[in-house]
Amino acid sequence: MREPWVVSDELWELIEPLIPKRQRRFRYPGRRPLDDRRVLSGILFVLHTGIAWEHLPRSWASARA
Repeated sequence: MREPWVVSDELWELIEPLIPKRQRRFRYPGRRPLDDRRVLSGILFVLHTGIAWEHLPRSWASARA
């Protein structure tokens, strides 16, 4: 059985056009954006399991963290 928080390619093809595109900021770029698909998977994981954000698996942490 597949984990319900994993976003399949077919589902991502339907969702991706609904996510607004980010405009690149040159003067004050701020942090690097996170991958939208990975963020959605994290949100679905929290909703499915009911755990708090700080208890997400370490393997899902940003490489920059």
